[in-house]
Amino acid sequence: MQIALWGREDESYLRYISQLGATGVIHWGLMPRPGEDVLNYLDLVQLRERYENAGLQLVSIENFGDQPRFFDSIILGRPDRDQHIENIGASIRIMGRAGVRVFGYHWMTAPTVEGTNPVFSTSSTTRWRGDSLVRAFDLTKADKSPLFRDREYSEEELWDNLAYFLRAIVPVAEESGVTISLHPHDPPVDRFGGIPRLFVNLDAFKRAMEIVDSPNSGLTFCLGNWSLMGPGVAEEGLRYFGERKRICYLHFQAVQGTPEKFVECFFDEGQLDFLNIMRILRELDFNGFMMPAHQPRFEGEPHGEAERAMAYSVGFLQALKKVVAAE
Repeated sequence: MQIALWGREDESYLRYISQLGATGVIHWGLMPRPGEDVLNYLDLVQLRERYENAGLQLVSIENFGDQPRFFDSIILGRPDRDQHIENIGASIRIMGRAGVRVFGYHWMTAPTVEGTNPVFSTSSTTRWRGDSLVRAFDLTKADKSPLFRDREYSEEELWDNLAYFLRAIVPVAEESGVTISLHPHDPPVDRFGGIPRLFVNLDAFKRAMEIVDSPNSGLTFCLGNWSLMGPGVAEEGLRYFGERKRICYLHFQAVQGTPEKFVECFFDEGQLDFLNIMRILRELDFNGFMMPAHQPRFEGEPHGEAERAMAYSVGFLQALKKVVAAE
């Protein structure tokens, strides 16, 4: 089991995460060049080599491009979805030629087409231990949100649109040597802004993986979201999909609460037993990447940065690895 962290095109940062013990990076939101709809081959090669020259593996491109711009029509089944699917397929082919092996995606809509982040929060500045700042969500504060798009959408519409997408894209991923990796809904509530949120329970992930049963269709197993789905659900899902080799990599994030009301917190405070998770991964002989995510923000760090907390989180995971290896 190896550790990956968010990638950034900053040599000092890459040295820092290597010093922490990371051996991989997840690159967030790579965009096509201005005026284009498909990733550029040379951009991908240069990105991969920049990380490799720093001794790091480019594990995945996650949240491709401007998510609503590229995925909205596909998720909602609009008339121009075929063109968008064709563009995503072309980008996956280019990723394969450039040696980038995982395409991370999700089935969420943002509040606006211009927005890039469909992960909803009601606070990013909730005071936590020692006055650290954490993300929080409270549905009672959020559920008065207006419709995100033109109308209410049904759950079956989104399932039909997902099946249409997967039947078109998974064969492209297979041909290209790329695996597409599905992230849960965050927060895992059933509906928001008039649009259903499908990936909020174990059965939904099983259904998605059965639409096109392929090793090139897998999961980004986000433990924060899974731990909100109920006691024991994360462990059951981890075993189910781990035994079938459908887990591409894991996001480690700790939370307290329920889908309707939760806070993110430090790893030693989370409601999911990360030591038990490590033991399950060992039983599964999982040898992929784990990535700490959504850490609290420590004193003195600028907004959006969590590099000090990153060191704490990596050290926590390294310690768990040592404990499990010694058992």
